[in-house]
Amino acid sequence: MGIELGRIGIWRHEFTPELAVELEKLGYGALWVGASPSGDLEAVERLLDATERIVLATGIVNIWKDDAETVSASYRRIAAKHPDRFLLGIGAGHREHTQEFTKPYAALVDYLDVLDKGGVPVEARALAALGPKVVKLAGDRSAGAHPYLTTPEHTRQAREILGEGPLLAPEHKVVLETDPVKGREIGRATVKFYLGLANYTANLRKLGFTDEDLAGEGSDRLVDALALHGDAGTIAAGIRAHLDAGADHVTVQVLGEDPLPGYRALAEVLL
Repeated sequence: MGIELGRIGIWRHEFTPELAVELEKLGYGALWVGASPSGDLEAVERLLDATERIVLATGIVNIWKDDAETVSASYRRIAAKHPDRFLLGIGAGHREHTQEFTKPYAALVDYLDVLDKGGVPVEARALAALGPKVVKLAGDRSAGAHPYLTTPEHTRQAREILGEGPLLAPEHKVVLETDPVKGREIGRATVKFYLGLANYTANLRKLGFTDEDLAGEGSDRLVDALALHGDAGTIAAGIRAHLDAGADHVTVQVLGEDPLPGYRALAEVLL
């Protein structure tokens, strides 16, 4: 059958088993475990053990943090126990956070070579990808691309590079808040962190954002584009814009202290 992500998933730094069960009941297709999960992938396995059908994906395992042999062995353990329910997302992370960060494209290629030898099928892995070179690599050497902190315009461009067939699964942040001042405040609290990372700011400039947009904690225009705010219908329209631009699956990151009401509200209009 293969891995079926559905159209809409949820991205979080961490999930509890209880939350995973609730999101599965709501009808979401996949849970994306962020924050560079450990290469033993025990966090993924616990969530798969707790649920019945939902797919787990990593967004992403950092190639500098865990060697490909270790990750391959973890993949084989999980895939044997939960076939067609785990997508291994890998990526090169950020220069600012990794002392070993050199020649990231070549390092990704080498890592994929070891995953090949380690029994991780092409269709069971994806790449974090922003720039065209890595987007193409994602289509050539994995199921497809998982862009983070992007817009529907990036999705359109990525689909042109990938062509038909490869997976395109962007992440998008959302805030269930109709007060624009409060919505931007919540969104900016998360978005501002990424403005110190060169790969994201370079990509945002290519998408038409200016130095003024990227200065300080980010302009309102930037925050509105990267962290949608409004009622469930408004946010659903923004998520569907990715699908209309060529995404197969959008993984939604709901911001705020208690995201569960947002998950429930979005499930009613998106699933």
